[in-house]
Amino acid sequence: MRQKDQVFSVARVVAHHRGKYRVRTAERELWAEITGKMMYGAGSQADYPVVGDKVKISKLDGNHVLIHEVLPRKTILQRKAAGKDAPQIIATNIDVAFIVQAVDRDFNLNRFDRYLSIASAGKIKPVIVLNKIDLISKSELKEKVSQIIKRFKKIKILTTSVLDNNGIAELAKAIKKQKIYCFLGSSGVGKSSIINKLLGKNVLKTRNISISTKKGKHATTHRELFVLENGGMVIDNPGMREVGIADAGDGVESVFFEISRLAKSCKFSDCTHTHETGCRVLAAVDAREIDKSKYLNYLKLKKESDYYAMTKLEKRRKDQSFGKMVHKVMKHKRENR
Repeated sequence: MRQKDQVFSVARVVAHHRGKYRVRTAERELWAEITGKMMYGAGSQADYPVVGDKVKISKLDGNHVLIHEVLPRKTILQRKAAGKDAPQIIATNIDVAFIVQAVDRDFNLNRFDRYLSIASAGKIKPVIVLNKIDLISKSELKEKVSQIIKRFKKIKILTTSVLDNNGIAELAKAIKKQKIYCFLGSSGVGKSSIINKLLGKNVLKTRNISISTKKGKHATTHRELFVLENGGMVIDNPGMREVGIADAGDGVESVFFEISRLAKSCKFSDCTHTHETGCRVLAAVDAREIDKSKYLNYLKLKKESDYYAMTKLEKRRKDQSFGKMVHKVMKHKRENR
């Protein structure tokens, strides 16, 4: 069948398994593969479908379809993969990112900064979820919530416990029909357990914290989208112990908006906010207007983001330089034929 005679429809990518995809139409879920033409035309991994994508499909046989095209993405959640220059797309078309931390071993304000920067860079609304609240006292929980409110004044906070269902109903109410929500956080914070509660059944594997290392074990090995009874959609993500910043310059500036605003008043336009005379940011840190821990984390994430942007630009320049060299060689060959 010629492509112009094919009948196309739209589906949502709900899972990716080693080169094959699961897609959901209005009626059912199907196995899918990308066409050879699409594979040949892909310039990078970002051109391949990921969970959350809407794709154009055609029928292959009874339970299989072909993916011809990824439709424009509304939002993109990505990170810098370890040891790679290119960003790794985690999922797309997400409306809200639930950033999950366990209140016992995992609680760390600086880690929130990192996840919030990635969400902000992708134009995704963040919500902080403090899980496993059954492990601490009410006074300890109140103190942790106060720390978050002080540091992140405009971010919604939810508290949950899978053990006694505390806060699960409130979390479920926050999930709206036709909206996509993803759960982000380190291994072992309880993301899969929360999703199992929302689904009302044990669909996802869960594992306990390693007694020897005190670190979470990876229960989820791939990303998958699930549709709740109310029509809301949730994505479970593998736990990430290290989350690299990629193309998140605007996200960092947004999360640290107080520092970014002060930076505009610095004496020097290229101020690094580390040693310069007339630095408004350093003055605010000295006057305790800005928390020192937050300031140091800002420098760390900004440096990481700037380095990624720099290496990406350098790579582009090298590619352009190589292209010009190839063009000159080919021109020289043509002239000397």
